[in-house]
Amino acid sequence: MASSGEERSSGSPGRAGTGTEPSPTADAAQLDTAEDFEVLEEEEEEEEEDLSEMPPLEDVGRPPAPPREDAQPSEQGGGEGCEDPQEWLDVLGSGLLKKKTLVPGQGVDTRPRKGQDVTVRLKATLEDGSVVEENPALTFTLGDCDVLQALDLCVQLLEMGETALIVSDAKYCYGAQGRSPDVPPNAALTLEVELLAAQDAPDLELLSGKEKIELANRKRERGNFFYQQADYVLAINSYDIALKVISSSSKVDFSPDEEAELLAVKVKCLNNLAASQLKLDHYEAALKSCNLVLEQQPGNIKALFRKGKVLAQQGEYREAIPILKAALKLEPSNKTIHAELSKLVKKHADQKNVETEMYRKMLGNPSAASAPGKCKDKLPWSIPWKWLFGATAIALGGVALSVVIAARN
Repeated sequence: MASSGEERSSGSPGRAGTGTEPSPTADAAQLDTAEDFEVLEEEEEEEEEDLSEMPPLEDVGRPPAPPREDAQPSEQGGGEGCEDPQEWLDVLGSGLLKKKTLVPGQGVDTRPRKGQDVTVRLKATLEDGSVVEENPALTFTLGDCDVLQALDLCVQLLEMGETALIVSDAKYCYGAQGRSPDVPPNAALTLEVELLAAQDAPDLELLSGKEKIELANRKRERGNFFYQQADYVLAINSYDIALKVISSSSKVDFSPDEEAELLAVKVKCLNNLAASQLKLDHYEAALKSCNLVLEQQPGNIKALFRKGKVLAQQGEYREAIPILKAALKLEPSNKTIHAELSKLVKKHADQKNVETEMYRKMLGNPSAASAPGKCKDKLPWSIPWKWLFGATAIALGGVALSVVIAARN
């Protein structure tokens, strides 16, 4: 069941997954496969370096449109609205994400709220004008990072019925990886967005088992997308939302199969959450996530491996080694666990040598302690003459004193 769940296509028709996920070749489902979970993490580290070198764009706005021939400057107050830079709203204050209203909406009071399900019309283009996305009715939960960050951040500022132009740096779109084959790495996007509808998200307590599983899987797959993009903070956010969906109380009865599938999704989320936390060196949080998995599945290889790795990162080699040995016993052919265990055994041996040397220095040089033993061996055979003379004198004095006392008596 677990493997089939990971091979599902991310996103569903009419939901946020449509048009906002990477191509299938970059499927983040590998996160929860049992064989190559460490290989994926090593590849992610290379992507992380690429992200850190991403050059910021000096100007993310598209060139202003030329003035219309029939427009009168006196009537337009200085030209068309798209020519006035003051009409661009710098959403984050960094110049990397800007919004401009093309068609006014129905008022500030009609703006959607975080947590609501919104539906928008979307058209996304590259800087050269080529269209890479068109969706007449894209629905997603606002504020859950279900879609591009640029879209999630700016739709909160739209009024109902408003059409806006959004220009975004690659940082808030597809980043350094891009989206094969149509979005190049480090590509800025221009989004034309119209807010069509907004309504409260469905009550989690009233969701059927199938609906809850589908919702949790969408959030988990979004977390996998962010993990592939090396954005581990947003990945953690998505996994946390998925776990919140799974753990929410319900007024609907679930079948045993639905309960089992919910547990499988929960385990996947916790394992991938631990992987993300480990990337950010959040060791205590990662250890907690691993333990939650092991409470449900004591023989979960991924959780055992990551728990051992967390303990090793904290220098707890003595505790980490038996955990990795337990994982290796469950899967003796796993080369990743073999390599990690060998590395920890060597580190543990080195740590013991360092501790032994430290205790030796604290207690003093052991060679000095052996000196009194040698002296004891020599004492019966090499008593100094001064001691012998003194002892003889004391003995003679005692005899003389005894004679004097006897004479008096």
